[in-house]
Amino acid sequence: MLEQFPESPFEMKRERIIEDLVGMNVFKVDGRQLYELTLYELMKTYTEEPEAE
Repeated sequence: MLEQFPESPFEMKRERIIEDLVGMNVFKVDGRQLYELTLYELMKTYTEEPEAE
């Protein structure tokens, strides 16, 4: 059986932001999947105001 290591606060924050973005129907940023982005890129996307269409 594999032992589960507790996630770091860094990883927990990153996962939370990804979950929130998916909840807002954001699945890709600049053609890249959310899991491919750094925490900085995720936070930048998460805190940006929606663009007017």
